[in-house]
This record gives sequence, C-alpha cells and structure tokens, in this order.
Amino acid sequence: MDNIKNRIENLKKAKNAVILAHYYVPDEVQEIADYIGDSYYLSKIAKDASQDTIVFCGVSFMGESAKILNPGKKVLMPDITADCPMAHMAEVEKIEAVRRQYDNVAVVCYINSTGELKKHSDVCVTSANAIKIVKALPNKNIYFIPDENLGHYVASQVPDKHFIFNDGFCPVHAKIGQVDVKSSKNAHPNALLLVHPECREEVLKEADYIGSTSGIINYASQSEASEFIIGTELGVMYELKRKNPDKKFYPLMPDQICEDMKKITLEKVLECMENESGAVEVTDELRNSANASLDRMLELA
Repeated sequence: MDNIKNRIENLKKAKNAVILAHYYVPDEVQEIADYIGDSYYLSKIAKDASQDTIVFCGVSFMGESAKILNPGKKVLMPDITADCPMAHMAEVEKIEAVRRQYDNVAVVCYINSTGELKKHSDVCVTSANAIKIVKALPNKNIYFIPDENLGHYVASQVPDKHFIFNDGFCPVHAKIGQVDVKSSKNAHPNALLLVHPECREEVLKEADYIGSTSGIINYASQSEASEFIIGTELGVMYELKRKNPDKKFYPLMPDQICEDMKKITLEKVLECMENESGAVEVTDELRNSANASLDRMLELA
C-alpha cells in the first residue's frame, strides 16, 4: 500500500497533476488526495486548478463538470464506469414541456446530473448552495431536476417560489426510512441526527441538522455534542473522524454505500496516472452550453 502511495506521489510531481476526491470515495483514496470535498467545493477547485492534469476521484458527472469548467486541462477518472444513477433521472423532453407550460420558469439543475441536462438548464446547484441560489433567482417558477427529495427540501425553505418537481432520487439516500431513524435513535438516544437533504421528507423531519456532506462535517465539528447519527454515504466518516477523534459517529443504516464511489481504488488511481487512461472528453458544443449553467452557479453562490 505504501509503495502505491509513493508511486502516486511521484507521478503527481512528474505529470504536474492534482488529485481531487469526493467525501464518498474509500478512505485510502481520500488520504492521498490534494483536495477532499463535496461537489460544490471540488467544482471550484477544478475550475481554478493550475496543474496540467486533474485526477478526479469520484463519479462521471464530476469529471465531466471539471472538464467543462477547465477545458484546457487533462481530466482523468480512475474508473470511467463509476456513475451516478440519479444523474440520468431527468428528460430533456420534460424540460422543454415545462418551459412551454410555465412562464418565467428557471430550470434548476442539481450538479449531480449529466452534461446534457446541464446544457438544457439555467443554473446548476449543489446541496450546499441550492437554497441560496434559488432565492437569488428572479424567476417565480422553479423546475428542479433531477432529485425530487432535494427539490422538496429547497421548496420548504423558499416558500415564495412555485416548484415543479422531477421524480429522480439518490438510491443511497432514498432507501433510508422513518423506521431506520427510530431504530438508530433507540440504539443511540444521546446522539444528534445529521442527514443529507437527498433523504426523504419523513427522515428530514426527524433530523437535528439537514445539510450537504460539507455541512454535516462542519456542524459535527463545531457542535458541543459528542455523539452523532450520520444519514449520508458512509465515506464521510473518514473526514468526520479525522477532524473529531474524540467524538462518536454512527451510521443511520449499515449499508449507506454508493457502490459506484467505491469503485475508486488506489490501484486504479495509480493505473490511470501511469497510463493517462480514463480521460474525460466533451464536445465544444456541450462544453459551451453546459458551462453557462455551471458558471452561473459559481457566480450566484
């Protein structure tokens, strides 16, 4: 393992590369990353990266967004098959139908989506900045894609807007139910419940805090409480424990695992850097059209 890490470190210098990792990838991959974060933070880092090569340890829409934001860089994905099911859970035809049906509508696209969906949207958002951005939009009508659960949560925080919802969801968060919350709270009665807004409304109602992965980490780190139940993908435990070694963290469910994120391994990071495999390519047409919604996100956030 140490030999692989040393080889990755040497390749990073030799190829002038930067390694970005999402909170949900395995611990050992987060350990060798230059930057660890949620989608919003990593998109900012990718846009401003000065290195020749960006190695993006995450799922496909993240690497695609990095290439759109910084087209002059070589963007490599350790596993090009690592995908996000929710990223595909909206249809261009439905977007066009909503635009015809509603005047003054903004199509707000969760960054967890394909470049094609971003291309047909007005602005991208992440779970960390969605409320702020939707509040800043002049539009009365908001078509929120692709995640319905996050859309409903944002709508609850911005009651003066009219929302049209899509029926997409994150399989990891959507499977968590009220029964799981009750069971976890019974097992850990002194723990605060921190959940991601991709969870269902019945789960959010029981939470002590609702926020993005970075929000959950910050809340737990700043809280005077010492025990927490975590309602998001379990990769976040690495950073929670690293920043808070004296606090206890319990999973809301034992199998809060994104199989696609776990495809990213140290061996695959090394292989893609050695062979420069898993290169992300986007057409100029897609980049130009999708870039507008990503740039507007960074501007409004």
